[in-house]
Formats: sequence, structure tokens, C-alpha cells
Amino acid sequence: MKGIVGRKLGMTRVFDDETGVATPITVIEAGPCPVVQVKTAATDGYEAVQLAFEAVAERKLSRPELGHLRKGQAAPHRHLVELRGGSELTVGESVTVEAFEPGDHVKVSGVSIGKGFAGTIKRHRFSRGPVTHGSHNVRKPGSIGASATPSRVFKGRKMAGRLGGKRVTQVGLTVHDVDTERNLLLVRGAVPGPKNGLVEVREEKAHGRA
Repeated sequence: MKGIVGRKLGMTRVFDDETGVATPITVIEAGPCPVVQVKTAATDGYEAVQLAFEAVAERKLSRPELGHLRKGQAAPHRHLVELRGGSELTVGESVTVEAFEPGDHVKVSGVSIGKGFAGTIKRHRFSRGPVTHGSHNVRKPGSIGASATPSRVFKGRKMAGRLGGKRVTQVGLTVHDVDTERNLLLVRGAVPGPKNGLVEVREEKAHGRA
């Protein structure tokens, strides 16, 4: 398992010197992430690696958090993220962008941009109703259930509500370039979350791919 924690800085484009083709790029400031804890199936029931990200002053953390980081031989950090899967990393090591190479297939997880309360057309891509002959069903969802039987609305019905603001994993991405001096990962395509949002970059092992 290969992964790192970072912060989405934004999007830009990179032009090919020979063909001039523009490639959309997401810039992620990733690591360095010290390894705080390594979980194994024998001791914890599953395999995972716990990484720390974004160094901060001691006064910004609680005493239990500071004690946990000291036990993992790490300085105070704001975020602790656990990445599932087996790994050869050990406590005290530091994960940097050097773990990735251009062409690596990755998936990026983050909290999507919250858009607040939205109707069914924006939230679920419903089609609007007719706008002629006095129709009152222009942007409404339409019928959501029968009146007599079952006399209620079934759970899970697609209706208006909160849109965005939940964890999303974007698969099928590729590392375009790696800047080791500035701890930057250039990922081809868009990744979830707003600017400065926390993201997890992990290698993707798709079916049929070596």
C-alpha cells in the first residue's frame, strides 16, 4: 500500500512542449508525513498505517494527542489519517512525494464542496416539468408516493436536501509530475474538495492492471 496525505492547492494546466496539448492538473501539497502508528492484523485486527500531516505548535493540541504523537516519535501535527492496507513502513519513518512517480495510477479522497440545500434538479439531475398551460410542476419533483396505500413516503426517495459536503473518492487519476523540492504532486484531472482541503492520495490497483 502506497499513500500520502496532502492539501489541495488548486487547478492549473500544463502544456506539452512538442504538441502544445493542454493537460488539466490538480496541484497537491503532500507530506512530509511521519508514520505515527502501524497497525497489524495480529494486534489490531486489521492492517493500516497512521500518518500525521501539517506541523503545528504544541499549544494547539490536547495532552492525549501530544502523548500519542510522542509515542510515535513524531512532532506535533494537526491531522492524523489512517490508510488501510499492508505496508512495509515503520514508526518514525517519513512519507514524502518521492514515493510516487509520473505515470502512477492513484485515487484521491476528500470532502466534496458543500453546496447547501438544493432541489431535485440540481441534486439528482431530475428533468423539469412543462412550463405551459398553467403547470405548477416546473422545478418540483412530482409525485413521491401514493395517498391511500401505503399512506407514507418510502425511505430513500430522491428529494431535495443537502448537496455535497461528504467524503468522495475519485478513481482513475494519474500522477503527471512530482516536485520533490516543494513537496508537490501534480495529478492529471480534478480531485474532490475545495482549495486548501485535506486529501488522501493512495495508489490504485484496478482489476486487470499490473
